[in-house]
Amino acid sequence: MAEREVWITGIGIVSALGEGPEAHWQGLEAAKPTADATMFAPYIVHPLAPLALDKQIPKKGDQRQMESWQRIGTYAAGLALDSAGAKGNADLLGRMDLIVGAGGGERDQSADSAIMTGLRTAANPGTFLNERLMSDLRPTLFLAQLSNLLAGNISIVHGVTGSSRTFMGEEAAGFDALRIGRARIEAGQSDIVLVGGAHNGEREDLLVLYQSGGYTLKDRFAPVFERKAQGGGFALGSLGAFLVLESADHARARSATAHAKLTRVVSDRSSRKPGSTTALLERMWSGFAPQLAPGRHAIISGATGAEPATSEEREFLNAHAGVPVRATGTHIGHGMETQFPMNVALAAVALSHGKLFAAANGSEIERPMEGPLAQVVVTGVGHWRGEGMALVEAVS
Repeated sequence: MAEREVWITGIGIVSALGEGPEAHWQGLEAAKPTADATMFAPYIVHPLAPLALDKQIPKKGDQRQMESWQRIGTYAAGLALDSAGAKGNADLLGRMDLIVGAGGGERDQSADSAIMTGLRTAANPGTFLNERLMSDLRPTLFLAQLSNLLAGNISIVHGVTGSSRTFMGEEAAGFDALRIGRARIEAGQSDIVLVGGAHNGEREDLLVLYQSGGYTLKDRFAPVFERKAQGGGFALGSLGAFLVLESADHARARSATAHAKLTRVVSDRSSRKPGSTTALLERMWSGFAPQLAPGRHAIISGATGAEPATSEEREFLNAHAGVPVRATGTHIGHGMETQFPMNVALAAVALSHGKLFAAANGSEIERPMEGPLAQVVVTGVGHWRGEGMALVEAVS
C-alpha cells in the first residue's frame, strides 16, 4: 500500500499568548516574553491567558468536575475541531481517533495539606491517615487524577468516539502521541485523528517536584538557550495543544483546508551520557536532511533550558548554524507532554504565513530569516529523557 500524505487540518492552541493561531502568531512576532516572576516566586512560570470556557465547554457541570489541566485540554481540543470544520459532525466524530499525551493529573492540594497538617498531631497517625484517605478520596480512587480522564472528557464534551489512547512519560509522551497518530493515518489504519495534550504549569506541587531535581528556573528570566550561566532550568507554562491529522484524500473528499503537511515524526531515547544527545539529534537530522530545501527551512526547538540537555541540543544547533532557529519555550514556557504538539502546531502556523516569526530578544542563537519558509524541523529534547523530531511542510 502506498504511503498516504498526512495533513494538519485543525489547530487548537492556548497558552500565555492567548488562544488560536492568530493570537500566537502575533505574540511570537511581538517577541515579548510572558514570564511571571511573582506568582510563585522565586520560581518563574508562564500563566495561561484568560479563557471563556463556555465557548468550548458549555455545561457548567462539565467544567466543575474537571481540574485546570483538563479544562485547558478540552478547550484546545474544541478549538482544533472548529478549525477542522468537524465540530458537531456526528459521523465524522464517530470515526475520529483520539490520542492524548498527558501527565498524571493534578493533586487535590487542599486534601493533601489537611492530611499533612493533621498527621503532625494525630494520636495514631496510621489510623488518621486511613480514615482521611477513605473520606477524602476522589472518585478516581486516589488524591490525583488519571491521565486518561482528559481523553474521556474530550469524548464526552465534543463527541469524539473513535478509538482512544493516552500516553504518559513527560516530553516523550508528546513525541509518541504525534508519531503514532501520523503512522496510523499513513498505514491506512485511521483516516482522521485528534492528537495533542494539556499541561497546567501554575501548580505549587509541580514546582516543588521539579525543584527537587534541580530543574526549575528561578529568580531571573532569560531566553531558554541563555540560562546556563544561572544554572539552567525551565519555566513551566500552561499549554493546551491539539491537532486534527487527516489523510490528504479524506480531507479533499470533505473539502477541508490543510494548514500544513506532517511529513515525518521520529522519537528515540539517548543514554544521556555526555555527547549522546547531540549524537542522537544528528542521527535524526540525517534522515531529514535529504528532503530539506536549502534556504527555505528552519528549526523550531522545544528546548527546555534545563541542563545538560539544553547545552547538548545547542551543540547540535551550532553544527547547523546556517539554519534559522526559534525556541518557543522563551515565549510560552515549558509544557512537558504538550510542548511537542504545540511546536508542531506553531510550525504549521508559520508555514501558513510563509515566513518564520521574529527572533527572541536577548537570544544569541536566534537570527532573522530572509526569504520564504517552506519547511520546519521541530526538535524536542526532554529535560531528563526522550528525544523527538518532526518535519512539517507547506502543502503545495
